[in-house]
Amino acid sequence: MPPGDRRLYKPLFRPLRTKEDIVSESTGRPLPLAGVRVIEFCQTIMGPSCGLVLADLGADLIKVEPAPNGDKTRKLSGFGAGFFAAFNRNKRGIAIDVKSDKGREVAQKLIEGADVVIENYAPGTMERLGIGYDEMSKCNPGLIFCSLKGFLSGPYENRLALDEVVQFMGGLAYMTGPKGQPLRAGSSVIDIMGGTYGVIGILCALRDREATGKGQMVRGALYESVALLMMQHMAGGALLGKEVPPMTERQRAWCVYETFETKEGDQIFIGITSDNHWERFCKRFGHKDLLADPALKTNEDRVANPDRVRPPVASACLAHTKAEMCEIAEEIGIPFAPVAKTEDLFDDPQLNAGGRMCETVLPNGETVKLPRIPVEVGEHQFGLRHQPPEIGQHSREILVELGYDEGEVAELESAGAIKSLA
Repeated sequence: MPPGDRRLYKPLFRPLRTKEDIVSESTGRPLPLAGVRVIEFCQTIMGPSCGLVLADLGADLIKVEPAPNGDKTRKLSGFGAGFFAAFNRNKRGIAIDVKSDKGREVAQKLIEGADVVIENYAPGTMERLGIGYDEMSKCNPGLIFCSLKGFLSGPYENRLALDEVVQFMGGLAYMTGPKGQPLRAGSSVIDIMGGTYGVIGILCALRDREATGKGQMVRGALYESVALLMMQHMAGGALLGKEVPPMTERQRAWCVYETFETKEGDQIFIGITSDNHWERFCKRFGHKDLLADPALKTNEDRVANPDRVRPPVASACLAHTKAEMCEIAEEIGIPFAPVAKTEDLFDDPQLNAGGRMCETVLPNGETVKLPRIPVEVGEHQFGLRHQPPEIGQHSREILVELGYDEGEVAELESAGAIKSLA
């Protein structure tokens, strides 16, 4: 079969819907991944974040949840309360009991017609269910199967892992907290990073398939994602020949790179990382003596003299409100950031520019603005097309696309193999 022959991976079914919901809001053209069908067998964050990016880019993404109760993250409270709403927009939902024979048949039919499968179940689960890559690629040789786990191939590959587990294991928690008090990052950074690298692998496999006509296995992992984040510290420690301290005790690379208190007791982060930054700061606040001092000429000189450099910046911040200091810092072109809380992001002018926030309906019926994926591609708009699905919201629709008639759908539902939204 010549390269580029698409017969090997031509999907066995297509949505009965039009492409009206997979076009760019601004161009009217199909979104980049329009026509790519993805089946998601995922829970929590790593897998759903991978699916989120693919769905936002235009893929027809079908999320498979366990029947009858759905994804467990729907019922989480506390830190996990927002997981489902945040990571499951632009997806259609079907609820299947994949442990039952009839439910497993539905899952197999879904995979037979898919371009991509993503899963983040415990190691070996998909294989035990008979819907792993080796089995399903026999009937769908163009299948791209992305398995997202705690670890890539190697001695740890069968271990279970979570975002927080690998943050501690990979040294990120050590680098984040004070010495002797390792602290996880304030968001699920490794889950999201691992899911995003899964997307990169899938896009590579899709490109590969254009040339070969064949699918392949793609793997992404949490632990190796942490290791990539730690790479800069590994290289720096090796270069300097000494143990790398936590960020809270780090040796400074720049003369000013920290938070300061403002007039009303708020905080602002200021970075003075170049000679130009230092010059502009000194001129704006009347420190001609500091600017002319040869002992403070370079960044390295200023790093060696923190007791002379930090006080004037602290004094400037204490003399102004946070808003005033932000305005001054922007005016003179030095890096700055008001220290924000989660709630401050909803009305942030940058995040809301051009209507980029997604008006997402939460499980309690409240609507909240959530960020789009952080990428711009030409004039495409990667906005909200579907709210996060309710349990089994699209089960009937998807089963009809698979060729089931209404009687067969009713039979599956009565047997508990699927759940559909009445």
